[in-house]
Amino acid sequence: MKVFTVQQIRELDAFTIAREPVASVDLMERAAAGCTLWLTRHFPPETSFLIFSGAGNNGGDGLAIARQLFNRGCRVTVCIPEMGLKHSGDFEANFERLKGIPRIEILQPSRAEDLPMPGNSTVVIDALFGSGLSRPLSGFAAQVVDHINRHSTCTVAIDIPSGLFGEDNGNNPGEAIIRACHTLSFQFPKLAFFFAENYEFTGKWHIIPIGLHEDAIRNTDTPYFFQTEADAMTWVRPRGTFSHKGTYGHALIIAGSHGMMGAAVLAARSAARAGAGLVTAHLPASSEMIMQVSAPEVIISIDPSKEVFSRLPETGKYTAVGIGPGLGTRKETKEAFVSLLSAWRRPMVLDADALNMLAADASLLELVPENSILTPHPREFARLFGLWENPWERLQKAREIASRYRIILVMKGAYTAIVCPDQTVWFNSTGNPGMATGGSGDVLTGIIAGLLAQGYPPPDAARLGVFVHGLAGDLAARKTGQHALIAGDIANHLGEAFLLLEKKSSQ
Repeated sequence: MKVFTVQQIRELDAFTIAREPVASVDLMERAAAGCTLWLTRHFPPETSFLIFSGAGNNGGDGLAIARQLFNRGCRVTVCIPEMGLKHSGDFEANFERLKGIPRIEILQPSRAEDLPMPGNSTVVIDALFGSGLSRPLSGFAAQVVDHINRHSTCTVAIDIPSGLFGEDNGNNPGEAIIRACHTLSFQFPKLAFFFAENYEFTGKWHIIPIGLHEDAIRNTDTPYFFQTEADAMTWVRPRGTFSHKGTYGHALIIAGSHGMMGAAVLAARSAARAGAGLVTAHLPASSEMIMQVSAPEVIISIDPSKEVFSRLPETGKYTAVGIGPGLGTRKETKEAFVSLLSAWRRPMVLDADALNMLAADASLLELVPENSILTPHPREFARLFGLWENPWERLQKAREIASRYRIILVMKGAYTAIVCPDQTVWFNSTGNPGMATGGSGDVLTGIIAGLLAQGYPPPDAARLGVFVHGLAGDLAARKTGQHALIAGDIANHLGEAFLLLEKKSSQ
């Protein structure tokens, strides 16, 4: 799914209105119908709705929703705070329609003390300001937002929480932004929804289709995407009837050190579960038995050191390398790591201590092969590339770095962002908070390395790897719950995750 800027969405609206043709007020009616359907499905019939509408088109959406909710038998009150703003034409049209319904109470307060108080079972609808806002709310508008935040037990924002900007909120202090339980976004998510700092405002967001013109969507370029199951199904490759283990490559996992062998086991097992024909784990000499018992499918390459990675094995027979989980950063390990960077010229996966060694010596980034996949969490990203002022700046910095070094950055977290050398960004749709557990990243390293070994193009390996990793975590959480979820559960559900995609892609 494409993700557009606020300006692009405005242009898509205009194209749809001109091309169909459809009046803007009728497009608003479509949007209201989608929101009304969601609201009536999500809340019980006896729910009362208090709708706060602004003077612009977002307010017009709110008025249309009020009318449609009333027509479905819901109890509705409308509050239009008098902020001294000019009414849009579509607001005026919907206001005239609403005035013709005597049983809908319409309030138009001009002071904070006159704002209506929602009851405990009332759902507040925020339709004050839309995504076109460009400066923080102040004055009476900020007082209205504060009133809603203090007194509403459940707020549903229409298109975007009032006060939140659609993309960059770096200059938005956040003091006057609606804190919604749910956000109903028209046709596409907003870029701001993918940043953790904005979750307290958006709550859980949902896409409401409004029928924007498909030609315009197809022909409008964007560097931002939201990867869904439909995308992942196109990336999974079917296994050939006459294939053999050599068909699916040979992954080398360089991981583990004394006391950290679990990381190597998780990464190696996951590479095998991702479909690599062969997986070899290069391990300290004292750790052979741990891997043999934990993952008998994995071939062992023994390092001369009993405790750490100290010497690069012959790499000619491998088709992909994943390095870093549990590796440590001792002097001999760094020397062996530099040897790998100098000898291996194909894409590789770098995680954990491999990233820490890069951060300790920035010149090593120049040795990283093009299209390699780096998987930093926020602290690792900061150590590698410096701090950032806000999440938008971090994302733009990641795009610039991916382009400069011709690498792929997997920015781990909620809605993990895969940033490619062409500066495209893919936000992931799978995963859950239970996956914030030790070893989860080691599983991801193994999955991506296993896909690379099979010959998946690096961007596809990164995108599919992240999607399947999150999907396996979701499947595991259904059985264990999020609190008890551990990394081994994710690895154990990789087969089920791939099977789900394979079945759906063959239908």
